[in-house]
Amino acid sequence: MHDPCGRAARRGAALGSDLVEENGRTGYLFFVWAPTGYTLVEQAGDPPPAGTQVEDGERRYRVTKIAPSPLPGDPRPCAYLMPA
Repeated sequence: MHDPCGRAARRGAALGSDLVEENGRTGYLFFVWAPTGYTLVEQAGDPPPAGTQVEDGERRYRVTKIAPSPLPGDPRPCAYLMPA
């Protein structure tokens, strides 16, 4: 599966390897689409609003929606990304 973590330029949000706090249940998730499937990426802070563009190297994504985490019992919000 494609791992979108790494050094990312940002315009509104970064698709990077920011750490979440020790309990692992703060921040939010990126649900990233790729031709090979989806990847969940943990992020610190607040999720970017829908419509925000996120860059990962030369790949660009758009936040299509903010929804609850797809993980059972996970209270974090999840930003769903699709290629821009």
